[in-house]
Amino acid sequence: MTALEDDFGWTLGVVFRAYVKATNAAVGDLPGGHRGYQVLTAATRDQPESQSALCQQLGIDRTVMTYLLDDLERASLVVRRPAPTDRRTRLVVATDVGRARLSELDERLGHAEAHVLSGLPAVDRATFKALLRRLAGHVDELDPVPSACQAVQDIAASTP
Repeated sequence: MTALEDDFGWTLGVVFRAYVKATNAAVGDLPGGHRGYQVLTAATRDQPESQSALCQQLGIDRTVMTYLLDDLERASLVVRRPAPTDRRTRLVVATDVGRARLSELDERLGHAEAHVLSGLPAVDRATFKALLRRLAGHVDELDPVPSACQAVQDIAASTP
């Protein structure tokens, strides 16, 4: 056992690095990588009422979202359609190709998650994930982050 094993930040960083590496391998060939996966998931399952709502839901800057959606559209995974109630508003909708791709990606991400959590007994994995969700919700209530971009900027600003 090293002295760092008792350091919360070190252990969290090690697990996060492993998760990022495993998920990048699972979705790296998708336009936008993990962000592309989140957009495809939202467009398939959540179906936000507008492109703007999707930006807010995922915490992605509007400009970044535009380029990401362009890439996902070129790959035939999503389409932007005028909203029936307001033609100026664009809805992001997954295509049949996008839905099939999401199913494949979900399976790949499940394997990546299982790989990262393989150090825990199967019975403890669900408990760990539930506790982590609870902690994340609590921390987000204490100090909400309006976007993923802001979170990265905050981390960069605090790093010497």
